[in-house]
Amino acid sequence: MAKKGILVVVSGFSGAGKGTIMKNLMSRYGESYGLSVSATTRAPRPGEVDGKDYFFVSKEQFETMISEEKLIEYAKYVDNYYGTPRDFVEKQLEAGKSVILEIEIQGALKVKNKFPDTRLLFVTAPSAEELKNRLVGRGTETQDVIEARLSRAYEESLGIENYDYLVINDDLERCVDHVHSILENECSQRSEENSGDRVSANIDFIKNMRNELLSFSKGE
Repeated sequence: MAKKGILVVVSGFSGAGKGTIMKNLMSRYGESYGLSVSATTRAPRPGEVDGKDYFFVSKEQFETMISEEKLIEYAKYVDNYYGTPRDFVEKQLEAGKSVILEIEIQGALKVKNKFPDTRLLFVTAPSAEELKNRLVGRGTETQDVIEARLSRAYEESLGIENYDYLVINDDLERCVDHVHSILENECSQRSEENSGDRVSANIDFIKNMRNELLSFSKGE
């Protein structure tokens, strides 16, 4: 019988690189993981594939999924629903894959509440200054948008203590291997080997990051 995987939620600041980490993790260790595919009521965009990018469903179908508790979590944005189908996740877990959900803090805590064994990972840049530099370096956003993202990052930082692990993305290649190591240890019940990565072991770092983000949000 295949080893059952674990449920993992990855969150992080905009600009921290969580999406890039997940893409590289799947590319390098895809046999071990399943990236959760969300259901949505919005129309497919050009090039999007049903079942790969999203499960595209009608509003009626989605609301039926809600009433029948077929979603692990869901939210509504700009008149469209988005949610994580329970059946897809459970099939991946039973197949021995660890399932990764890339969602924000509110959704992460909902998942943890329903599934207490879920592991929560929070991704951050090495410092608030570096986070700001990455956002500016994109060259795709106005100063107002960058400031809004930094302000949002401060608000998100207030919830980091609810997470199990803190992942500092200072070098992409090393970070991807590090995330894989954390999850492998969790699956093998060797979580004590991850003690230095636990949020509880990085409280001073988190406080410093929070103070720096607060100063940015005040325009200092």
